[in-house]
Amino acid sequence: MSDEKCPFEFNFDPASFKVGDTVSYRVPKLTGFPFAAQVKAVYDDYIEIVDAGEPGKIMRATRESRPVVNDEDALN
Repeated sequence: MSDEKCPFEFNFDPASFKVGDTVSYRVPKLTGFPFAAQVKAVYDDYIEIVDAGEPGKIMRATRESRPVVNDEDALN
C-alpha cells in the first residue's frame, strides 16, 4: 500500500453540495468508473458539473452521493 494522498477532496453529501465542490460522478455505460468534476450549479433535484478534461461542457447530474450523468450527455 502507498501512503500517497488522493489529490482531490470529494464532497459525498448531496445535501451540502455547493458551487466549487469536487464530486465523483459516474456514467452508466462506463460501468460505474469514477470521474471527478466540479459543481457549477446546484438545484433542488440535480446539479450541473464540469469535468476538467472538458471545461466548456456543462453536464446535468443527479443529486446523490456519487452523481450520475446520463450516457448521452457524458459521451457526446
